Amino acid sequence: MAEMIITNAKVLTMDEGAPRAEAVAVAGGKILAVGSADDVGRLTGAGTQVIDAGGRTLLPGFVESHLHLVLGGNELTQLQLGGVLGFEALSAAFLGYAAANPDKPLLMAQGAAYEILGDAAVTRQDLDRIIADRPIAMTSPDHHTVWANTAALQAAGLLHGATMPHGHEVVMAADGMAAGELREFEAFSPILALSGELHLQLGIATGGEPEPWPDAAQRAIDKDKVAAGLAHCARHGITSMVNMDGNLYTLRLLQEMEAEGRLTARVKVPFHMKPHMGLEELERATAMTEAATGDWVFAGFVKMFQDGVVDSRTAYMLHDYPGTNARSEPLFDPERFKDICAEADRRGLQIAVHAIGDGAVQVTIDGYEAAQVRNGKRDSRHRIEHIELIDRADVPRLGALGITASVQPPHPPGVMDFPLSTMDHVFHRHRWVDAYLWKTLADHGAPLAFASDWPVTDVSVMRGIQAALTRVPFEGCQDERVTLDAVLRAYTAGGAWAAHMEGVTGRLIPGLAADLVLIDGDIESIPATGIGATGIALTVAGGQITHQGTGFA
Repeated sequence: MAEMIITNAKVLTMDEGAPRAEAVAVAGGKILAVGSADDVGRLTGAGTQVIDAGGRTLLPGFVESHLHLVLGGNELTQLQLGGVLGFEALSAAFLGYAAANPDKPLLMAQGAAYEILGDAAVTRQDLDRIIADRPIAMTSPDHHTVWANTAALQAAGLLHGATMPHGHEVVMAADGMAAGELREFEAFSPILALSGELHLQLGIATGGEPEPWPDAAQRAIDKDKVAAGLAHCARHGITSMVNMDGNLYTLRLLQEMEAEGRLTARVKVPFHMKPHMGLEELERATAMTEAATGDWVFAGFVKMFQDGVVDSRTAYMLHDYPGTNARSEPLFDPERFKDICAEADRRGLQIAVHAIGDGAVQVTIDGYEAAQVRNGKRDSRHRIEHIELIDRADVPRLGALGITASVQPPHPPGVMDFPLSTMDHVFHRHRWVDAYLWKTLADHGAPLAFASDWPVTDVSVMRGIQAALTRVPFEGCQDERVTLDAVLRAYTAGGAWAAHMEGVTGRLIPGLAADLVLIDGDIESIPATGIGATGIALTVAGGQITHQGTGFA
């Protein structure tokens, strides 16, 4: 008998053999049956929880293919500056947050737009005018730039500059002092350390582990932050995620939460390979893979950064940025990158590389191609994260090499929360036709996996779906929208496949995990412009309800 039945639903199974149904039965954390309301209803027993969906759409639980769970959970209590523009608004936000948090060693804000003070670059003096006697700092939406006041720079030992690894920079002013802008993780890690929370970001920042290992009391605090992030994701129908920050410590935290019954989504955790590391460090990735073999916590992949972001001009381009003679550089030497890819691939590890500029994308494709030449073709499913600009000659190479395009519908300027003005600043107008190519990549055979990159953008999958369906082509450019079915697949079965999780989740078929999301409406009838405002009525992960919308019983 079933433990739970969701019936009277418009079920979109993502199973090509039986794409539609009316009801789903669940037992033992797995899908027991999918079919008509009458057939599934025969599995009702005395203890079965029967949920009438009222004609709502039922889908496999959303797979968030690229987010930062620990960072996002940690940031939920920090100052949020999304939509804040101008000095007066910024000052009021910081002063209010400071008054409410008199004991915080660092007043940290998130989501500060690069243009928050107009065209002028933010300086430490600007932030000193707001608060001078306490360390304050703010992070850009892309999390690749931090601006800090003098007190924070002084406390972090950065006021007079610091030697940084290639690609990371403490920006200096004409007076020989730090200007206040810190680019990339190594540069602003000393600022984050002032909060006492840097150990949560060591994976993405340095690839290292906490030393000493946090004790039980600290781990309890950290797990509460993760739990807050998981609850936030559950409210948006997310039941599986590829976590793009993390290390062995993250893996252990999640395993402890699973043992405690607190893990409400399946999480894949990376090993971060950094440019300074030798090939032998990949043994740590193998060890993480062997340490997580269940259905809830996974490892098995290596994350790398090939470049930065366009707003700070740290994304590596094949041609100079508009109005400059700069194009940045790849973070990994291209020949050494090929060796790393080949060794990771030889070990059976999946590779995911952040590559935004067309130069970084090309170097990444070259690395994956080298791995395939050296090791032979296998079911690698290597991925490129973001692909904001790509050389036309490289477009067909993704499909030919089996590379997944892991892209984010909320990211193109003008689509959701990022201003269209960014396009003029960072892309030559004649290259707009090569920017954010989702449909073009898919048409050339590249599998798609969709995500938000939370907390870079809103984690709402429904807003992401709307962004994907309503994106207006850039002036003079082709339409890069894909169909509703393709969008939903990229957030479900496609994301699961891209993460090597298709044997666990991503489709509604008997035997797979009972991971489901019930949309508060019929998604095929809702106008595309209204999908983002549509709520999540129910989220179920492993047969357990992790979120229930207000008013839905």
